[in-house]
Amino acid sequence: MTDIKTIEGTFTGGKGNYSIVVGRWNSFVVEHLLEGALDTLRRHGVSDKQITIVRAPGAFEIPLVCKAVAAKGNVDAIIALGAVIRGGTPHFEYVAGECTKGIAMVSMEYSLPVSFGVLTVDTIEQAVERSGSKAGNKGEEAAMSALEMVSLLGKLG
Repeated sequence: MTDIKTIEGTFTGGKGNYSIVVGRWNSFVVEHLLEGALDTLRRHGVSDKQITIVRAPGAFEIPLVCKAVAAKGNVDAIIALGAVIRGGTPHFEYVAGECTKGIAMVSMEYSLPVSFGVLTVDTIEQAVERSGSKAGNKGEEAAMSALEMVSLLGKLG
């Protein structure tokens, strides 16, 4: 295995421009995801000048906003943050599924990392746990993914 070449991204250097697309629906949870993402980017050398926050009405609209951001072409990664909570959304599965598919399609269409930080949970308690308490902060995880992907794609040329 010593002759196998391995290419992987890192989390340092602060290179690139990042857009964070944030759904306003369920903002009591989503704002904590945003705080986690911003803290993570800053701790890894990304300056505020390299970050743009774009607010969408809710999770269902996030893929279209991501597509518009990607089409502008001045971003190296997009971090999508939102929350779909079953208790408050009668069409939960549809919204969650469309959001997931839409974000993946934007990533593939534009060859651009779009990290997925949209919570899809059954209860408010689960959302709170995943936005900064027991289960960590999925905004931080999405930012880490974006950092690593920018680095990795840079190495792949």
